[in-house]
Amino acid sequence: MAAALGRATSRIADFLRDHAPLLRKLQWGIVAIYAFLLIVPVLLPLPDNASSVFNNLTIVAQFAFWGVWWPFVLISMPILGRAWCGWLCPEGMLTEWASERGKGLAIPKWIRWGGWPFVAFALTTIYGQLVSVYQYPLAVLAVLGGSTAAAMVVGWRYGRSKRVWCKYLCPVNGVFNLLAKLAPWHFKVDEEKWRHPVIRIEPINCAPLVPLRHMKGAGDCHVCGRCSGYRGAIQLTPRSPEEEIVRVASGDPWQTALLCFGMMGIAMGAFLWTASPWYVTAKQWAATWLVEHDIMWPLLDNAPWFILTHYPEVNDSFSWLDGAGILLFVFGAAISVGGAAFLSLWIADRLAPAAPEPGETAGRWGRPGLHKLAQALIPSAGIGVFLGLSATTINLLKHEGVEAAWAAPVRFTLLSLAVLWTLRLYARLLKPRAASAWRKGLAWLTLAAGLAPFCIAWVLFFAIW
Repeated sequence: MAAALGRATSRIADFLRDHAPLLRKLQWGIVAIYAFLLIVPVLLPLPDNASSVFNNLTIVAQFAFWGVWWPFVLISMPILGRAWCGWLCPEGMLTEWASERGKGLAIPKWIRWGGWPFVAFALTTIYGQLVSVYQYPLAVLAVLGGSTAAAMVVGWRYGRSKRVWCKYLCPVNGVFNLLAKLAPWHFKVDEEKWRHPVIRIEPINCAPLVPLRHMKGAGDCHVCGRCSGYRGAIQLTPRSPEEEIVRVASGDPWQTALLCFGMMGIAMGAFLWTASPWYVTAKQWAATWLVEHDIMWPLLDNAPWFILTHYPEVNDSFSWLDGAGILLFVFGAAISVGGAAFLSLWIADRLAPAAPEPGETAGRWGRPGLHKLAQALIPSAGIGVFLGLSATTINLLKHEGVEAAWAAPVRFTLLSLAVLWTLRLYARLLKPRAASAWRKGLAWLTLAAGLAPFCIAWVLFFAIW
């Protein structure tokens, strides 16, 4: 069975390699659809309450981007790896196309900075909330269109036929990298065959800049198939979804920051503030205090649409107080939810420390063993982002009159399974550590407690608020 599955996956990779021109045509088709849905709704009037997906292109684009595209691209990562990036992504296609015709400059050091996946994700998520990216075409054009334009500029300026933007600067590169570690297949490199190739060696272009000879996991690979069979040493191979986290991935401080404070913290705040009565109460208290002290400018809604939501024609405009309230709520969620997860990692790593490598020292974000433990958060953090995005899907379906009573059981089932998977991964990562059984057990309980604020937040969002 395993051998048959291996042969099947290998044939898929060879098909992708041998039909690269067909794949490129498919990508150009996606680019055309993407550009149409991105630009045309900006030229149309804003939809009214009677508009629906059956009679309004803006609603169609809204559903396509936020109801289908983003949530299901995310869910594809732990199933197919980064196949979206290699097969369909319009930004990846355009940045590589631009790099084939650009200046081909060396990639500067500032682009290679390891913190961009976290910083880009955080800034894009927060900015999207301030301009209501899920509701308005202009905001979509600013966020998605701005990202695409930047990808093309970076591609034109740096690299030669490489996806420099995807490797270092894409706002969702870090998220995709983490989720792809759960994929049940990857391109495996046989180092012995690499050293002694038995077939003709032809040059290949690995656009996402993966060091093929030393490729161990699926996080950076775009599954484009170009390297399939290279030197007779690279083959698309089935594997356990837990293999990379338990045996390969060591983690790093920025991935830990993205998991704890980005995907579980900032993203949580971005999803929850619209439903939170705490946000409303705090804003009302702040508005009352400002009026009593004759400080009126924060209550004005005169910011342009590209700074804060401003659409007076549909009676939807954010005041400066609204913007400040959103920022404080998001940062509060990052500290309370993400901080709890990080603190549990810090404590657990001291209760059951990993054996240090030669010359290893603790960094600013803790010892390397902490970041290895953090990789277990990938299922929970990933399902959290999916649940938040799919809430938009459910709301759009409700607007079209679709019954959604099934949503709550499905949501809590997915959340429960993801959290249980994280707890299982915690146990597997703690098992080889040189600590007593009771210290490992206490560390596991500490890690489980660190997930409590994350779970409580989703219960509030889906069941109470």
